[in-house]
Amino acid sequence: MKLGRRRLFEAAAALTIAFELDGCAPTANRALPARPLAAGPPFEPNAYLRVHASGAITLYATRLEMGQGIRTLLPVMLAEELDVDLAQVTIETAIPGPRFSGVRLHTGGSGSSREAFRKLRSAGAAAREMLTGAAAKTWRVDATTCTTERGRVLHPTTGRALGYGELVPLARTMPVPSAPTLKPVAAWTKLGKRQKRVNGHDIVTGKVRYGMDVRVPGMVFAAVMRTPTLGGRVKSVDDAAARAIPGVLGVHRVSAGIHPGVAVVAIDTWTALRARDALKVEWEASPIDGFDSERFLAELPNAFKGTLVEVRHEGDARAQIAAAPRRFEATYVYPFQAHASLETMNCTAHVRNGEVEVWAPTQTDVRSIEMAAKVAHCPKEKVTLHCELMGGGFGRRLYADFVGEAVELSVATKKPVQLVYSRADDMRSGYFQPATAQRFTAGLDARGRITGLVHDATASTLTIDELHEGKDIWHDPPKRGPVDYAADERPWGAFDNPYELASLRLDCADVTSPVPTGPWRAVEYPSTVFARESFLDELAHLAKVDPIAYRLELLPPGIKAIGPYKIDRARLARVLEIARTRSGWNTPLAPREGQVVGRGVAANVYSGNSYVAMVVEVAVAKDLSKLRVERALTVVDCGAALNPLGIEGQTESGIAWGLSATLLGKMNFVNGRPVQSGYGDFRVLRIDAMPRVETVIVENPDGMPAGYGEHPVPLVAPAVANAVYAACGKRVRALPITAEALRRA
Repeated sequence: MKLGRRRLFEAAAALTIAFELDGCAPTANRALPARPLAAGPPFEPNAYLRVHASGAITLYATRLEMGQGIRTLLPVMLAEELDVDLAQVTIETAIPGPRFSGVRLHTGGSGSSREAFRKLRSAGAAAREMLTGAAAKTWRVDATTCTTERGRVLHPTTGRALGYGELVPLARTMPVPSAPTLKPVAAWTKLGKRQKRVNGHDIVTGKVRYGMDVRVPGMVFAAVMRTPTLGGRVKSVDDAAARAIPGVLGVHRVSAGIHPGVAVVAIDTWTALRARDALKVEWEASPIDGFDSERFLAELPNAFKGTLVEVRHEGDARAQIAAAPRRFEATYVYPFQAHASLETMNCTAHVRNGEVEVWAPTQTDVRSIEMAAKVAHCPKEKVTLHCELMGGGFGRRLYADFVGEAVELSVATKKPVQLVYSRADDMRSGYFQPATAQRFTAGLDARGRITGLVHDATASTLTIDELHEGKDIWHDPPKRGPVDYAADERPWGAFDNPYELASLRLDCADVTSPVPTGPWRAVEYPSTVFARESFLDELAHLAKVDPIAYRLELLPPGIKAIGPYKIDRARLARVLEIARTRSGWNTPLAPREGQVVGRGVAANVYSGNSYVAMVVEVAVAKDLSKLRVERALTVVDCGAALNPLGIEGQTESGIAWGLSATLLGKMNFVNGRPVQSGYGDFRVLRIDAMPRVETVIVENPDGMPAGYGEHPVPLVAPAVANAVYAACGKRVRALPITAEALRRA
């Protein structure tokens, strides 16, 4: 069966778990001891936990931590069913290898909690039942008369208790339950409760280790000068000045990353960076030397004049629009965006004796191992990967170009090498959020309601896939056939438009730019939801209908099947109604001297699972010189709220990220060169510009999580744009929303 791109992203986020390990089978006809056996190997009923004879417990986090709190949530799932406090355990990040055979340590798509929920709980419950069974055999009582609490098995009738550590020898002999009984939601003591980050104190006090903190005996350090132009190649190198700098150990060409370059290896990073800047590299001309992103953005809507690919057709929207008494059209443009993670790309690699050891802050074990093996020319089984804590990922670390460069340099130097990107390297030498255009055309009846909607969207192949495979997309562009966007369920937010429309036509224009593109936080949703929710707001104002009421009319009760998705419109209507109430939507904002104020709304369903609505309040200077977002209220229905504190944190993070793109961020390319080089010119939100954030979590009684992480990001831009219009009557259809953009609107 052919998987579309969307399915591949979601499959990459899935977790496959095998519970039984060798040595876990019961021992036949074993004599029952009166007391636990002498201490021996730890009790390991599955790959995810280990109980030592000392009573110490190790829980393994099988998703990778980049600030989203999964290193806390996944162990909580295990600890809930195992009946231990997190304070009693040591939490470790799983290392790919035999212990976790068949388990992908891959973090992406906001799917960690959803995919791991039942399997990790089952792992904890299985261990609890085995420990309980061991205690029952020791006491010669029925296991159903025993209970567990804080790492102990209790027999309430007799008052006896045994710690898990004491039960280790006998528990190892117990059969592993194939279908352990999970706790009902009502019995949860940890899940559903506000859980602080298990390593939060260590993070703020600088005790945790990020990728840059890795130190290996004999390690050297590297910095790379990469081509300044997309598609550039090294023509010649004069490295005399660089080699003359004390501490420089060598100069090497590299080609395993997105862009080719020349690396300096030195005794420390500072020396490597200084010597790198002393290199004199002549670059070959690039076939896209003339690429200009502003011109590209201006010309994007022209793509709708060419061939369009059918994606989703319901009814005859064009005929309905032609027959409608009114017609309205608008086009929205979303620019290129960089990831701008606080921790720049880095990797430490050591290739020796036909084996590779890698320490990388990565979102993906699979691609990292594959890349290391390919560059080192060894089997994947010879690669040991240590997944380090990440200082932000946002999709940038879903590919392993930086891993390939570090391995390549270790092969060249025969030493362990730590490669670190400078801020400018990180900003200019990665991949980017694709720029898109969205054109909406609506037919409206006399009341301003939609009779037909045509949505034309540009979309593109994410070229990081080809770059990761070592292809040169500039000199030898891949020969692609027509993209089946419908089969891929793309673009996200357009294909799965949740509203009830009398007729809808969604078509795509395939526009792949020379800018390397790949997954960015929320992937395709930010651009499509910005356009869709802005357009609905424009239609509501044309109809002189309240924007929330206008949306609610498009959300009749019932389930809407869209491809594989079953969208419950009542849940989306519910979060909108709660947002209306909790935001004080119908109460006018107090007037401000020298300012105008307004509220805006946006809503979305993420991957058919989670339902989110957002209302923001803005204040705009009457002379349009300043815009400030003052409040952002988000209503979330993501199924079971496993850690409300984590959901609040993800909401705050998503709003800060979304505001950066909405008000500040934009990546430009001039003459084929990335322009921005750091936080000075690719600006991100500062703390003094952060609005008051409120998160309302809708309780869901079914006990199943739907996932939550990137979800708030797509709503920020349209909610702000709609609030700006409500405040000052200026409609902005391209990001970022700046004072200059307001004056032009």
